[in-house]
Amino acid sequence: MNDDKTTISDLREEIRKFVEERKWIKYHTPKNLAQAIQIEAAELSELFLFKEFSIDEIKSNSELLDSIKDEIADVFIYLLSFVNSLDLDLTRAFFAKMKKNKEKYPISEFNDGSYYKK
Repeated sequence: MNDDKTTISDLREEIRKFVEERKWIKYHTPKNLAQAIQIEAAELSELFLFKEFSIDEIKSNSELLDSIKDEIADVFIYLLSFVNSLDLDLTRAFFAKMKKNKEKYPISEFNDGSYYKK
């Protein structure tokens, strides 16, 4: 499977089954899942702690790249578990937030590569 042929629904169902088969639903509360997302994101960040890598260095370091992939997958799995726990529509949430971002950061103001938080 790859990104071109897999839907968010496919991924959500895969995670739902995995959690259900292990009877872990009782642990998959919004609070626990939000904390798990933070922990996994911190593990991703830790791979870069006190180090400077160029994109080319990352891509050529298979061990580092594998670790990055694992941590990104962990964050994504917990994110989708969070979405499942509240039965949210991730696509709708994504596009609603992108609409807000486009209004907050209009091209007319943010078209020269500069960035600042509004």
